[in-house]
Amino acid sequence: MKELTGELFPQIQRPIKVLQFGEGNFLRGFADYMIDIANEKGVFDGNIVIVKPIAYGSLDNFKAQDCRYHVSLRGLVDGNAQIINRTITSVTDVIDCYTDFEGFQKLAQLPDLRFVISNTTEAGIVFDSKDSITACPPVTFPGKLTAFLYERYRYYQGDTSKGLIMLPVELIDDNGIVLKECVMKYISLWSLEEEFARWIEASCIFTSTLVDRIITGYPADKEEEEWMKLGCRDRLLVTGEPFALWVIESMQDISNEFALDKAGLPVLFTTSQKPYKQRKVRILNGAHTSFVLASYLCGNDIVRASMEDSDIYRFIEETIFEEVIPTLTLPREELEQFARDVISRFKNPYVDHSLLAISLNSVSKWKARCLPSLMDYYKIKGKLPSHLTFSLAALAAFYHSDKMEDNALYGTRDGQEYKIFDDYQVLTFFKDHYKEEPEGFILKLLAQASFWGFDLNEIPGFTDAVTNYYQDILSSGMRKALCRLIKK
Repeated sequence: MKELTGELFPQIQRPIKVLQFGEGNFLRGFADYMIDIANEKGVFDGNIVIVKPIAYGSLDNFKAQDCRYHVSLRGLVDGNAQIINRTITSVTDVIDCYTDFEGFQKLAQLPDLRFVISNTTEAGIVFDSKDSITACPPVTFPGKLTAFLYERYRYYQGDTSKGLIMLPVELIDDNGIVLKECVMKYISLWSLEEEFARWIEASCIFTSTLVDRIITGYPADKEEEEWMKLGCRDRLLVTGEPFALWVIESMQDISNEFALDKAGLPVLFTTSQKPYKQRKVRILNGAHTSFVLASYLCGNDIVRASMEDSDIYRFIEETIFEEVIPTLTLPREELEQFARDVISRFKNPYVDHSLLAISLNSVSKWKARCLPSLMDYYKIKGKLPSHLTFSLAALAAFYHSDKMEDNALYGTRDGQEYKIFDDYQVLTFFKDHYKEEPEGFILKLLAQASFWGFDLNEIPGFTDAVTNYYQDILSSGMRKALCRLIKK
């Protein structure tokens, strides 16, 4: 079998417009995939250089394959199961800034460079007062970026046309704002000239972004089978789902320069990403959190099995369309289309998404993903949303145990144990109050302001409603209790 190299898939010479911090699966299956399509469609015309932003890890596969690799998207498209394979040829080079710092800094001299994309994890955008510009490279990602921007500023002698547009995709709120704050702090810490700070303000744009695509990564367990389908060995193969969304927030319009949307790609430019983040958190993540624990106790193990369970499916649909969507501010048509896309993603025949994996830290997830919808629904409708209320009772039933070992609580389903992982304070609360009568137990659970942000007993009628659902689950079993709810 052939090895994947540039000889198999020659690269079209284009100006290097993108510097990418991060060589991981997500950026390669998301941003690089979109840029490759935009290049093919003739709306971007720019290649990518990838920088490895951390000391560990290897770029050997990139070099052996001349930076070529495949993205394989698998899932439902218009209701039909499809596999979409694409060979990515828009990555020109990879640089390890720890072993080739000089080469990294020389990238700042590229005349057509315009964009910096990053994914250095949630812990990557940080300020460390011990970081130094004399380090080669600085330790933190914002430190590296500051040193890089400073090199560009000096090389082009403050030319305002040589500023860069930052597109961080790290999963933190206002990622672009936080990144800029870190850069400005380093300018001050390192006593860099005020003219450089003014150049940053006048010439550079820090966008905040919201990204959405499930990337399942490299299929290590089926690599030979996948290579046979591709016709070559590809040790950088990335698999994921077809759905994607890239929301880019900027007060300055960059849509003509970064015109990926003109290639039909799901890129949305806005002055506020908050409604879109709220939509994702409440519909996608909120749906997960509202049904996974009940579905697991009904006998399902993965998300797709839940979608094939008519009782769980009805619960999901009613929760999203009747209780969550009415609380959101975007146009209902947009919200319903997003919800239909979410349900399609849950049905993906190529992804076995474990319910127990999703159950991790369910208490904090319920607070962030479900409670805001519940509260807004009550404000709008003047009554409790029954399904979201039931989901908290299902959480209490899922955590119903007093067996705790190795920082995990052990629940039982049909006589078989399962592990419950959450904060130690959460697990010990359930363990300590496990044997109490439902009325007293639910009262104490809702009173845990450290879990929920405030005493949930203050919500009119909520204590009685959760208690009744919880009692029904314990006495009748999860499925019978859930069926009584959805058939009302």
